[in-house]
Amino acid sequence: MTTLTNEQLLTHTASRLPHLEGASLSPIEKGGSARRFHRVSAPGGSAILVHDLGEREENRHYASLAGFLSAQGVPVPAVLATDHDLGLLWLEDLGETDLWASRNESWEVRRPLYESALRGIALLHGIPLSASQDHELTLQREFDESLYAWEQKYFTDHCLGDLFGIAEKERAALLEHPTMVSMARDLAGRPRRFVHRDFQSQNILIRGDEAVFIDFQGMRPGVAQYDLASLLLDPYVTLTAGERDQLLGFYHGIAGGEGISREEFDRVFWQCGAQRLMQALGAYGNLSLNLGKPHFRAHVAPALANLRETLTRLHPEDRLDVLADLIKDLKVSPTPNH
Repeated sequence: MTTLTNEQLLTHTASRLPHLEGASLSPIEKGGSARRFHRVSAPGGSAILVHDLGEREENRHYASLAGFLSAQGVPVPAVLATDHDLGLLWLEDLGETDLWASRNESWEVRRPLYESALRGIALLHGIPLSASQDHELTLQREFDESLYAWEQKYFTDHCLGDLFGIAEKERAALLEHPTMVSMARDLAGRPRRFVHRDFQSQNILIRGDEAVFIDFQGMRPGVAQYDLASLLLDPYVTLTAGERDQLLGFYHGIAGGEGISREEFDRVFWQCGAQRLMQALGAYGNLSLNLGKPHFRAHVAPALANLRETLTRLHPEDRLDVLADLIKDLKVSPTPNH
């Protein structure tokens, strides 16, 4: 896709949304995304303009997924207009407040926001997978054993290798260890739901006291607890063990227990937690070293701390002692190892 100037973006906005004629454009820095985000502001209102440069195939399906999710009652921004040829998408402007912004508030303030997010994600998890065929949705690759294995390798390559300089032989031995292979197989054998895939605090906007989801273009079939681990073990935010337990119990209650006991539900949660944190650490390494986003390096230490805690919470039959031993003494240096 062609990069458009601000003047061109405003011209296309006015043609699609005439009430925004004469608007101004201000950039929005958005995490690790390859897309460009702008707030379009005019006396007649505002909108969020997303400019997709075509770097990731999944971004082309955002509008159709948003319409589907909205029809299912899942809280997402309204799509105001699209121009697929130019890679432009105009969304409802929900403001700048996300769940992450409440990270320093009291638990009394934060808890209802998290519960709102969990009610919304339970709606997503409750949609029958057959609906994707009924509505001819384009979903991303489902979480099967090979995708879990890919995430583990993403972690060993970009975190253990790129960030910490651990030798390839040692990294390969970790990936081939029976406990790592077994976790991927166990998770792949669990019942699948629609999952958001990147359900963390900066992808949850707060409108009034309601949580609204963004960046769901990676939606795919997977294990519900993967989304819960993304949120409740989020390296961007600190939750106490007690707060996390309350929220897990809240979700377990409203989701009908996902058909399993709370003990088994938590067991799967901690497996998903180890898997998700490995993926996140791989992403932080790749973004900071290879994709020109060095600020993501700041999240490595809290993610490692969460992973170390998670490994202690695994069920005895699920333990990943080989991984725990490998990361126990890792320390984040100011500069990479290569």
